[in-house]
Amino acid sequence: MEKQFYQKETAQVMEELQTSMQGLDAQEAQRRLERDGRNELEESKPPHPLMIFLSQFQDLLVIILIAAAIISMVSGEVESTVVILAVITMNSILGTVQTIKAQKSLDALRQLSTPSARVIRDGRKMEIPSPELVVGDLLLLEAGDVVSADARILESYSLQVNESSLTGESESVEKQINVIDDQSALGDQKNMVFSSGLVTYGRGVAIVCATGMDTEIGKIATLMNQTKERKTPLQKTLDDFGKKLSLGIIVICLFVFALSVFQGNEVLDALMFAVALAVAAIPEALSSIVTIVLAMGTTQMAREHAIIKNINSVESLGCVSVICSDKTGTLTQNRMSTQQFFRNNEQLDAKELGTSRIDQLLELGFVLCNDSQSAGGQRIGDPTELAFVDLAHHFGKDELALRAQYPRIAENPFDSDRKMMSTLHQMDGRQVLIVKGACDELLKRCERIEGMDGVRDIQEADKQTILAKNEQFAENGLRVLGLAYRVMDGHSTISLEDEAHLTFVGLASLMDPPREESAQAVADCRQAGMIPVMITGDHKVTACSIARAIGIYHDGDLCLDGMELNALSDEQLDACLEQVRVYARVAPEHKIRIVEAWQRKGKLVAMTGDGVNDAPALKQADIGIAMGITGTEVSKDAASMILTDDNFATIIKAVATGRNVYANIRNAIIYLLGGNLSGIITVLCASLFALPVPFLPVHLLFINLITDSLPALAIGMERSSQDVLKQAPRDPSQGILDKGTVKTLGLQGILIAIVTISAYFIGLSHSWAEATTMAFAVLCLARLFHGFNCRSAYSLHHIGLFSNRYSIAAFVAGAALLAIILFVPGLHGLFSVTTLAMPQIAMIVVLAILPTICIQIIKMWQERR
Repeated sequence: MEKQFYQKETAQVMEELQTSMQGLDAQEAQRRLERDGRNELEESKPPHPLMIFLSQFQDLLVIILIAAAIISMVSGEVESTVVILAVITMNSILGTVQTIKAQKSLDALRQLSTPSARVIRDGRKMEIPSPELVVGDLLLLEAGDVVSADARILESYSLQVNESSLTGESESVEKQINVIDDQSALGDQKNMVFSSGLVTYGRGVAIVCATGMDTEIGKIATLMNQTKERKTPLQKTLDDFGKKLSLGIIVICLFVFALSVFQGNEVLDALMFAVALAVAAIPEALSSIVTIVLAMGTTQMAREHAIIKNINSVESLGCVSVICSDKTGTLTQNRMSTQQFFRNNEQLDAKELGTSRIDQLLELGFVLCNDSQSAGGQRIGDPTELAFVDLAHHFGKDELALRAQYPRIAENPFDSDRKMMSTLHQMDGRQVLIVKGACDELLKRCERIEGMDGVRDIQEADKQTILAKNEQFAENGLRVLGLAYRVMDGHSTISLEDEAHLTFVGLASLMDPPREESAQAVADCRQAGMIPVMITGDHKVTACSIARAIGIYHDGDLCLDGMELNALSDEQLDACLEQVRVYARVAPEHKIRIVEAWQRKGKLVAMTGDGVNDAPALKQADIGIAMGITGTEVSKDAASMILTDDNFATIIKAVATGRNVYANIRNAIIYLLGGNLSGIITVLCASLFALPVPFLPVHLLFINLITDSLPALAIGMERSSQDVLKQAPRDPSQGILDKGTVKTLGLQGILIAIVTISAYFIGLSHSWAEATTMAFAVLCLARLFHGFNCRSAYSLHHIGLFSNRYSIAAFVAGAALLAIILFVPGLHGLFSVTTLAMPQIAMIVVLAILPTICIQIIKMWQERR
C-alpha cells in the first residue's frame, strides 16, 4: 500500500511535489492551477423546476384522474374536467415547492474556504486568493488563520489547530513535523493540517498536498453527492397504498364498465359511469390533507425550537428507533471546563477553590501561564487555556487585569518534546517562574511541594500519590495538567534549563462536560423505545466516560474506535451492532457505515451533529438533526431538522409531535377512505340493479374537496395523546391499514352507504333528479358527522365533543356550504341538484346522523369492555 503524506519525510514530500523552501514560481503555479483546477468544491447542478413540476404527475392515482378529466371533457362535463385538473395542478405545485428546497450543502462547504491565503512563491511571502492555491505551495499559518487546503507540516512553532468541525474532537491538536509510521485516523495525523481547520496557537509552514475536491472536505462533498435521500415511512406507505388503491379502482371500474355495457347501456354512458366511480373512489384531497397536516406539525415544532426543513420528515420522527448522536457540541457543551483540582493530597471541585495560599496559587498560576483571553464576547486561544480563564471569571476575576497586575517578563512556549510551558512574572517585587504541563514530566523537575502548612521537600510517596491521581483522572476521560513554580529573583530572561528545582502546587483536570439536560434526554429516549448511540471523533476513554455519565453506556456494552471498525466486515458489524453504544475516533465514512448498518436491520435512524464531518451521515440518515447554534452551515443544510436551542431534549418533544402527526394523518386517511367506500358501494349497488347513476362527478368532487377536506384537516389538529411517548416506535414497514383498521373502516363505510342508498331509493320514487340530490346531500352530511368518529379510537364521551374546536368549525362550515347549494336556486344548475321540500330535508338529516350514532354506541360499548 502506498504511503500517505503523513507517513513520509518532509524532504520526500517536497521532492514528490517538486517544490522547495523558496516555493513555486509563478509560471509553475499557474500550470498546476490549470492542471488541477481551482481550490474549490464542485457544485452539483439542481434539476430544473419545470422537471420537478412534471415529475409530480407520475403518480398512478394522478394518471387515473387525468384520464377521468379527459373522458369528462369528451363527454361534455366541462365543470368536472376543470375541477379535477385544478386539484391535480394544486397538488403538483405543492410538491414542487417542497422539492425546490434543494440541498445547499455544497454551497455551504464552499463558504468554509477563506478568501485568501499566505504563501511563499518565488522566495517571497505573498497573499493570494485561496481558490488559487495549488499542490506544492508553501502555506504560512498563524493563530487565527483558517486552513485553506490539506497540507503536510514542514515547520511547527507550538502550532495548534482546532479541527472539531472535521474530526469532531473539541480539543485543539498540537501539530508536529515527525513522520507517523502507522495507519492513523484523521484526528491522529498530527503532522498534517486540513482545509477548514482553525489555527488556535503558534505558527507554522506547511506544503499543500491536496486542494479542492481532493481535500478531506472535498471527500465529504463527494460522499454527500453519492448519498441519496431516503423516502420517509409515510411516503413509502402512501406510495404502496396508492398503488394498491389504484389497482383496485381500475379493476372495479372495468367491472362496472363491462357490466353496464352488458346491461345494454351506451358505451359513452357506461364510460361516464365508470368515471363517476373512479372519482368517487380516489381521495383527491388526500395529498393536500397530508401536506397541510405535516405543515401544521412543522409549525408546532418550530414553537418547540425544532425547525423542520422537509415537512415529510415530521412523521418520520414517530418511527425513529435509533438516535446516533455526535458527542461534541451535541451531548456536550463543546467548551472545555475545569472539573477538579488535586492539591495537598485532597481532591476538590474546581468551583470550590478557597482563599488559602495554595488555592490562590492554582487559580492565579493557570491564568498567568496562559495565552488565551475571553473578553468582549470574543474567545481567543486554546480551549484548555480558555477553561482556566472561564474559571477566573466564575470567581469574578478578569484575566487581563491579573496579567497587568503580574506582568509577564519572559516565556518558554509549550512544545511536545518537554510537554511544558513556562512564564516568568513580576509578582510582589519578586520574579516567579510558573510552569504548567504534563504531570509526569513536571514531577521529574520538582524538589518541593506546596501544602496547607507551607512548603516542604517532596517525597517519593507524594509523587506516587500524585501520579496515581493523574492516572485516575485520565482513566475517566479527563485531560490533566500540573502546576509548579520557582522563585527566580533578578532574572529578566529564562531558558529551558530554568525549568528545574520547582515547587509542585497541584493538578487540574479538564473535560468537555455533558450538557445538563443530556442525561434526562437519554432517559426519555429509552422510555420512548429508542436506542441512543454516541459517535465521536474523541478518544475511547473520553467517549466512554461521557457516555457512561449520561446513561448511554452501561456495563456489558461495547465501544469501538475507527480502526477496530475498519477491521470488521459488514457481517461482523451487523452481528455486534446492537451491543455497540459508543464509537470513538471515527471518520465521516464510518458514520455513514454505522447508519447504514442500522438501516439494514430495518431501523429508522436519526443522526445528530454539528460539524462538517457529520454532514454525509446527516444526509444518509432517515432524519438528520443539526444544531442551530453551534452547528456549521454544512450540517444545517444537510439535515432534515435543526434544533434552534441545541437542546438534545428538544428531539424528544419532536418525536412526540411526529408520532401524533402520524396518528392524525392515519385517522384523516381512514376518514377519507371510509367516506369514499360508502360512495363506491352506492355506485356499485346502482350498477348491479341497473339503476341510473346515483351521483354526478361534480357531486363527488364537492364532497371530496370541500366537505371531506375540512373535517380531515380538523382531525389533523387533534391534540396529542398523553401516553404517546410510552409506546414503542412504529414499525416503518407497517402499512396504514392493518386488518383491524380495514374491518372498522369497512363497517363504517357500509353504515354510511346504507343510509345513502336509502335516500337514493326514497328520492327515486319521485324522480331521478330528486334521487341524486338526496343521495348527494345524505352522503355529504353523513361524512361531515363521520368526522367526529375519526378523531380518535375513543368515543366522543371519552375525548369530549368540544375538545377539538376545529372539528366543530369544520362541521359547521361544511353543513353551511351544503345548505347554500341546496337552498340557493342559482347554484342548482352548477351542482346539478333540484329543490327539496322540508320533509325531505328532515329525512336527509335523520339518515345522515344515524351512522354516527351507531358508531359512537359501538365505541362506548368497547370502552366499557
